[in-house]
Amino acid sequence: MDINKSRYKRVLLKLSGEALVGEGDFGIDSSIMAHVAQQVKRVVELDTEIGIVVGGGNFWRGTDNEAKGMDRATADYAGMLATIINALALQDALEKEGVVTRTQSAINIQAVAEPYIRRRAIRHLEKKRVLIFAAGTGNPYMTTDTAAALRAVEIGADVLLVAKNKVDGIYNVDPKKNPQAKKFESVTHQQALDLHLRVMDITAFSLCQENNLPIIVFDLQTSQGIERAISGELIGTRVLNEDKHD
Repeated sequence: MDINKSRYKRVLLKLSGEALVGEGDFGIDSSIMAHVAQQVKRVVELDTEIGIVVGGGNFWRGTDNEAKGMDRATADYAGMLATIINALALQDALEKEGVVTRTQSAINIQAVAEPYIRRRAIRHLEKKRVLIFAAGTGNPYMTTDTAAALRAVEIGADVLLVAKNKVDGIYNVDPKKNPQAKKFESVTHQQALDLHLRVMDITAFSLCQENNLPIIVFDLQTSQGIERAISGELIGTRVLNEDKHD
């Protein structure tokens, strides 16, 4: 595959908050953020429109804090604020690379981000601006995986890229806990659901399946991972509908 040519017109990149930590266990690693910004800049140079959904797990996880006794809805709203921190940090890193960027938030925080408006979002993409989607779907009990799938469908993305933290695809069990874990090169959406593969939640997988949206799961720290994914190189794991599966 030619890494200097993209096979997609428009993509949605899901960045997990944990992937932005780097070697630490909290916060943002500036070198990782710069690495992402440089790759996204290259995607723009390849004439591919890109939207980005960021998680917030490097600062806050709603389910973890619910387990500690916090109200789940309150914990999830706090998590949305964590995604806004990451979105602003990513916006800053992209602008330092000379990339025109906009951030839209699903909850109203107009001092730092536009409200999410689908038609405006598509217009930003058509003008070759990188668009960062913050605050998930704006609703508690919904993960940023679901937000990524939803935004990808809403903007008409050709593929959903899921960049993970030191996990280079989808495995039958957690490879960080079991060295005997088996990696899948490709699976169907239905297989992912039937096998309870937890790289994304059920709602996100189902939404992608219903809308025939392919998914590529790969390690964010893979060299030129984003560029290689959009070029069509077989990195990570691909999730495709049955009629597209090979």
